Amino acid sequence: MRVITVTGYKPMEMGIFKIDDPNIVFVKETLRRRLIPLIEEGVEWVLISGQMGVELWACEVLLDVQEQYNVHVGIFPPFNNQESRWPEAQQEEYRRLCEQVDHVQALYNKDYEGPYQFKAKDQWLLDKTDGCLILYDEETGGSPGYFLEKAKNYQEAHDYSIFYVTPFDIDDTVREMQMEDPDYWNHS
Repeated sequence: MRVITVTGYKPMEMGIFKIDDPNIVFVKETLRRRLIPLIEEGVEWVLISGQMGVELWACEVLLDVQEQYNVHVGIFPPFNNQESRWPEAQQEEYRRLCEQVDHVQALYNKDYEGPYQFKAKDQWLLDKTDGCLILYDEETGGSPGYFLEKAKNYQEAHDYSIFYVTPFDIDDTVREMQMEDPDYWNHS
């Protein structure tokens, strides 16, 4: 497996409404703990569509580990100016990340026209990658379910790997990070 995509929830779907929400640290650490073994096993490229939330957090994690690991990051939004309706802070973050990654290219060289662009983006990511890492909760559902459904159907006809990150994984990271903090043990 040399190329994967990462996707998952948008911040609002996770109850995260601020760009500096402290819970983002736990999500990013969980993603880091899942991505590094994949990179160590041979992943060279991670492709994302650049949507807010899990995808951009994974992008930040990957840029942070590029000093230690030879991994490249590409952002392939479904259309130009996908960030134009986002809150200003997220727009700035998106633009900053686009300047730092190894490749950026809109799949449609035009602005939003319709849902077909999102469907085409999902198919393109499946065709260009060997697997996906998806933050998703089967019981909660939400927008990543559309991609996951396509990935499951694609998996049947192709040698395609699906790796999950669940809310339970994030809970484990929270507990582990708390236990690693020396101050955690000093309170009774």
